Amino acid sequence: MQRPLAITSGEPAGIGPDLCLQLARHEHPLVVIADKGLLQQRAAQLGIDVPLHDYTPAAPQAGGKLSVLHVPLAQVVEAGKLDPANSRYVLEMLSRALRGCVSGEFSGMVTAPVHKGVINDAGIPFTGHTEFLAEQTNTPLVVMMLAGGGMRVALATTHLPLREVADAITQSLLEEILRILQRDLQRRFCIARPRILVAGLNPHAGEGGHLGREEIDVMSPVLDKLRAEGFNVSAPIPADTLFAAHRLRECDAVLTMYHDQGLPVLKHASFGEGVNITLGLPIIRTSVDHGTALELAGTGKANVGSLLEAIKVATEMAHHERT
Repeated sequence: MQRPLAITSGEPAGIGPDLCLQLARHEHPLVVIADKGLLQQRAAQLGIDVPLHDYTPAAPQAGGKLSVLHVPLAQVVEAGKLDPANSRYVLEMLSRALRGCVSGEFSGMVTAPVHKGVINDAGIPFTGHTEFLAEQTNTPLVVMMLAGGGMRVALATTHLPLREVADAITQSLLEEILRILQRDLQRRFCIARPRILVAGLNPHAGEGGHLGREEIDVMSPVLDKLRAEGFNVSAPIPADTLFAAHRLRECDAVLTMYHDQGLPVLKHASFGEGVNITLGLPIIRTSVDHGTALELAGTGKANVGSLLEAIKVATEMAHHERT
């Protein structure tokens, strides 16, 4: 029997519960991790009938019903209204999904959006799913990659202030990120020899050192070393021309140096249907490419497209890993 995916329902005041309720219509082997009462309450608010049944490992999903692994809320939730008291609940859902992935109970985990601010308001330092899962699995380095619009875009740095990015990109970091990217594209995407385009950090990739020397002093030595080992990686390419259609047709992934260098392009091409993928973990984890959308919670206007795509990608990754 195929192991189910674990779907964490995210911030309880956001659209995560709304999206999870829509999964009952789809024939996926999955289990939603949430407070069962919250799902019943949200279904009533939306005016929809979604049969819920308690998750058991022997029967993770029944046709037309939603399998739910119950984790209790701390406080009753009002759609659209954040409450720091429920931050521990959000983290317990993630921890339960992670434990199941590590033990082999689940084939992977797919995460609905959380609200970083309210978790920090509860006094819990939290910078995102990616960093939380890395810490919980004792993984020294993970790589954030988004897929959508025919692109895969990985990031050398993630949630850093822009003034700190250049100092963060060292030779050792860049080399390890490219090794993780190469390994997971091979293992979980079944790409034998990935073709990776690398964005320069500076405008015009430094213009031969006149607009910055990071490409010369930091990036090129690493890229040369990896090419000598057989990696198919480009020299640093100016980011303003890297995403041209003719370049993208000839690559399997793009590595950009910081968050807002690569993701605006991808989200322009695929917003609402993109997938966030964490590479380098001992488990499979994908996520939606959007936030909690508090203003849409309980309105029936939330689009499930990105969550469905995240489930599809996680399912494919799990298949490739098994084979």
